Amino acid sequence: MATVEAQRKWRRKNRFVKRQLNIMARKQIHEYLAELSEDHGLRGKGEAVTFAVYVTKALMQHADYNDEAARLHSVFTDAYHQDREIYAP
Repeated sequence: MATVEAQRKWRRKNRFVKRQLNIMARKQIHEYLAELSEDHGLRGKGEAVTFAVYVTKALMQHADYNDEAARLHSVFTDAYHQDREIYAP
């Protein structure tokens, strides 16, 4: 774990562009993030979260003018809501 001074330095340096995100997630989600990271050449679970958001946002943007992307977005959203208890902490 980083020292208090190291944390302060990081926050001063990145205060306008980054925020730390500490979340509780099920073990399975951590395993999925590690898998995403490995499969896509990412630099760890933090970047895997960023990648997942990027892919989701891209799907949403494509859904505006692509019927298949809109259908997939709807299917994934509905499936997540049905299985939310499996994934949410």
